[in-house]
Amino acid sequence: MGDKHRISFEPVGVEIEVTEDEKILDAAFRQGVHLMHGCREGQCSACKSYVLEGDLQMERYSTFACNDAEVEEGYLLLCRAHAYSDCTIELLNFDEDELLNSAPLQEITAEVAEIVPHTHDIVGLRLATASPLEFKAGQYAELTIPGTEECRSFSMATTPATTGQLEFLIKKYPGGRFSALLENGLAVGDALRLRGPYGNFTLKKGHVLPLVLLAGGAGMAPVLSLLRHLAETGDSRRIRFYYGARTVADLFYLDEIRALGGQLADFGFVVALSESADGSTDLGVVAEPGLVTDVVEAAEPELHRSEVYLCGPPPMVDAALDLASRQGVPDDQVFYDKFTTSVSDDQ
Repeated sequence: MGDKHRISFEPVGVEIEVTEDEKILDAAFRQGVHLMHGCREGQCSACKSYVLEGDLQMERYSTFACNDAEVEEGYLLLCRAHAYSDCTIELLNFDEDELLNSAPLQEITAEVAEIVPHTHDIVGLRLATASPLEFKAGQYAELTIPGTEECRSFSMATTPATTGQLEFLIKKYPGGRFSALLENGLAVGDALRLRGPYGNFTLKKGHVLPLVLLAGGAGMAPVLSLLRHLAETGDSRRIRFYYGARTVADLFYLDEIRALGGQLADFGFVVALSESADGSTDLGVVAEPGLVTDVVEAAEPELHRSEVYLCGPPPMVDAALDLASRQGVPDDQVFYDKFTTSVSDDQ
């Protein structure tokens, strides 16, 4: 373990302690300070901040997230940065309500309770927990690949009120190290290590704007968590959920979503089918042909008057962010967790 240093965050007046061998973002989580973040891999810019004073160095990162000119100017990514002296850092993006009011990072061991195929490439993983994981609806956790120190990030589909178990919805990727275990390698009763919570895809206390939720693929998980929580708390806002899929065969949890909608005061659910709408008339829900972002653009002319939550494949999230920008949605009304994926990295 390296030397310890103090990090002061401005303009919020918060301080943490960090060792030289841990990244600043991880140190903040460990001490219950919830800094804004996204991929936590140096691929996005959600945690970009500005160095006012101190000696810091970054691990490898994407220049798309922080380019060379910005680094020269003093910008850095907290998820990649190590401190080698006491430092003062200006936060460019933060939520004062959540900064010190989120759960600290926790590590627990859970047991596989059920593995359920929902579609040809989406699998439900239910874990039984002896000790609860404290989190907010919409957040995610890291699951460790058994026998390794490698982790993969997955959103909880359950809510904090669901005691004793956690549910994850996992997309299978060819060659994906974790998703391959769901077919051959994990069985009921096996133990898994979890660490979390992470993510800013959470409902904001005291907010009253209508909600527009967009999801695709395994992005169903955090939205389902939000909907379950909204139903549990009897939220009275206008809520619209748009889910994008290729065909009817890629849809799941329709019955529960309808049931949750029945517990909400003003709820609408639309599925967007990008490749084929065959069979959609028998679903019992509104189905539209096309990309989910196109469907939302046509259906939500007042999008800028809503809070927008996005989760799904990176191309879908990028398209939805572009839509939100074109529609004039303020940045502080848009919430998303954007995971990176590759054939060997099934987040």
